[in-house]
Amino acid sequence: MHDSLKGKVALVTGGSRGLGTATALALADQGADVAISYVASADKAHAVVDQLVAKGVRAIAIQSDQADTSAAKPLLDKVQAHFGRLDILVNNAAIAVQGKKIDDPELDTVNLDRQWLINVLGTVAVTRAAAPLLSDGGRIIFVGSLLGSHVPFTGAADYAGTKAALIGFAKGVARDLGPRNITANVVQPGVMPTDMAAEVLGAGVPDALLDMHPIRRIATLDEVAGLVCFLAGPHGGYITGEVLSVAGGLGA
Repeated sequence: MHDSLKGKVALVTGGSRGLGTATALALADQGADVAISYVASADKAHAVVDQLVAKGVRAIAIQSDQADTSAAKPLLDKVQAHFGRLDILVNNAAIAVQGKKIDDPELDTVNLDRQWLINVLGTVAVTRAAAPLLSDGGRIIFVGSLLGSHVPFTGAADYAGTKAALIGFAKGVARDLGPRNITANVVQPGVMPTDMAAEVLGAGVPDALLDMHPIRRIATLDEVAGLVCFLAGPHGGYITGEVLSVAGGLGA
């Protein structure tokens, strides 16, 4: 374990699986104490906490549904009460509803609207609640998607829209909090080996999608989490309002 983030406290929303877990563990490897939020998978969340504690840091899992914007302040209050501070916010929690074009008569508008609620309004609520608590010099990292700026296939309009919305919000947050030396950036992964990707793509990544990548493979979770940690660390202090893709050149 390195100590570049020793003494810092991070909150990773949606930290009980996938990229959220990888990011939480990577931050702990740099010495940060870590809070994660989760919706329903308590056993998975507490297993992640056990892994974090085994790395020698303090950790806590907090149940919080990002679909309920009123839950944002209680979530941040619990982080503050447990650790006494907040230095890093990783807005990772999101859902993906994809697969049908917007003119499909069987379009699932209920879940698409819920996707906007979680991915955008829920993220905004968490960021608003965190802003007054963040230490000067703190970091906010939004986990977006390459689809927020490049849409190479059909059936992803709403998901892409939610991720594009985060870009404008993050740039505004960077401007608002810059006087406190708080940075705000968007990390845009491409395809990753996550449950979310499997729900959309099935068991494997189609060759046609891989062929669109100059580097013909999908990202590893560690590659994306590593960029998040860089932005959260001491060398990321002069990068703000930026959108950084980890997508093997797709969309370049």
